Amino acid sequence: MSSSSTAVVFPGQGSQYPKMLSEYFSEVKGFDEPFLKASEVINKDLIKLINEGLVEDLSKTEITQPLLLAANFAIWKIIEKKNIKIDFLAGHSLGEYSALIASKSLSFEDCLKIVKKRAELMQNAVPEGEGGIAAIIGLNQSEIANICEEITQSDTYLVHPANINSSNQIVISGNKNAIEEAIELCKERGAKRAIPLAMSVPSHCKLMKPASVEFKSFIDGFEFKKPEIPVVNNVNASIEQDQEKIKDNLIKQLYNSVRWNEIMLFLKDKEVERFIECGPSKVLNGLIKREIKAESINTDSIENLKLI
Repeated sequence: MSSSSTAVVFPGQGSQYPKMLSEYFSEVKGFDEPFLKASEVINKDLIKLINEGLVEDLSKTEITQPLLLAANFAIWKIIEKKNIKIDFLAGHSLGEYSALIASKSLSFEDCLKIVKKRAELMQNAVPEGEGGIAAIIGLNQSEIANICEEITQSDTYLVHPANINSSNQIVISGNKNAIEEAIELCKERGAKRAIPLAMSVPSHCKLMKPASVEFKSFIDGFEFKKPEIPVVNNVNASIEQDQEKIKDNLIKQLYNSVRWNEIMLFLKDKEVERFIECGPSKVLNGLIKREIKAESINTDSIENLKLI
């Protein structure tokens, strides 16, 4: 494989912000089309929300997921026209759906319907105010796993490593009271920071298992195609070509950890030297730069690519 391999990475929830991508809406013909389509599906004016909404408005799971799917796809359509040779695709949590669209495994329209259902099921899985998530910085995966195991008492009082973002940046999710206990214990064990995040949906933990049952019934109604560009999935940080296994991994993703750290190392092992973040911010680029400490690694954002 050529040492100049390129991967496009798609962010998930957390990359949205008010007035994002404003220059694209005004300068790129047809850029608004994915947002208009997504607005129809969820019956909300996403462009108005971007222009006039607050951070809190854009952070609601049922809004954020279709919003970011539309944003990632709108940007991808521009990148696609640049005729850059793309060797691999990967997406962080929700971002995996954007990667599947880019790989032509799923259509944007079908993916919108799937993501809308995914968001609804996740939002309804745990009563408002009973779930929580927190970011832990400065402890490794093993230390955090041990803390989660110490605290977890049952399926109704649990905390779990949700996003393994890097070797020392991990997001935990679970019941609100268990999260609060975990935050204090992480601080006692030497975490540099342990802070609750403004999201009430405890994704990527066992609290999402009931939602996954209904999600399976829903997603089984859609046809997936073999990806034209390899997609590295979140569940086992590897490439899957079988359509049914791709679908199964999306179901499992709801209640399993996002193994982003392993995805980055997998791509490094595949001799990827150029990473392009296809999203409205630079969250994944930051993780890649910090985790893959190699002079040969090049990260591009949409600003670097001068898409407009």
